[in-house]
Amino acid sequence: MTEPKQSRRKLFDPKSDKPYELSRSKLELLMQCPRCFYLDRRLGIKRPSGAPYTLNTAVDTLLKKEFDIHRAVGSRHPLFDAYGIDAIPFEHDKLDEWRNNFKGVRFLHRETNLLIFGAVDDIWVRPPQRLIVVDYKATGKEETVTALDSKWHDSYKRQMEIYQRLLRWNGFEVDDRGYFVYCTGKSDRAAFDARVEFDVVVIPYVGDDAWVEPLLRKARRVLMATRPPVATKGCEHCRYVAQASTV
Repeated sequence: MTEPKQSRRKLFDPKSDKPYELSRSKLELLMQCPRCFYLDRRLGIKRPSGAPYTLNTAVDTLLKKEFDIHRAVGSRHPLFDAYGIDAIPFEHDKLDEWRNNFKGVRFLHRETNLLIFGAVDDIWVRPPQRLIVVDYKATGKEETVTALDSKWHDSYKRQMEIYQRLLRWNGFEVDDRGYFVYCTGKSDRAAFDARVEFDVVVIPYVGDDAWVEPLLRKARRVLMATRPPVATKGCEHCRYVAQASTV
């Protein structure tokens, strides 16, 4: 059975001189496991998909609508005063494009010929024109999330840092400090009553995007290789495949 043309066009061709599109999520895959990244981008062998985070998507959509109300009139969201943030939602004619998962903020890194892109959740602006990257997160836990202190939060931090780097490459002045608007669903209510209430916390994070360009060079090296890298120690997907092959 031949692979569909659409999916084959997304694979990296080492003989092509055309810029190759690489999303923020694929760079995260490279960070997690270069072998999985190679199999995905060179051979079209993807990791099994997890369950979609539909609740997160709903919260994301509603938060965007809420901040867009203030964006339309140039007013401050109440969270700005609650957390002492000197900013308003950023207005730009490309904002809808930057939020689109298939477009996003884009930049051609000429050294590697990789066209990097990623979709931001929101951007605020601090006077006079210093942009602040904002990411929305939603979860359901016993305790309200108030800090990014878990190991798996590292991917969230890298996500923000790539967005910061993309905006800088596009000529914008970007604050090192970004914010996560973290919504934790409350499970201590007496009944569901067809609604879920959330604790909303704004968590600051000071990013450092110095690692992004070295990662792009690594991505190019991995993609140009004739064989996939060895399995990454601790990669559950590689371990599963190795164990399954012995059965």
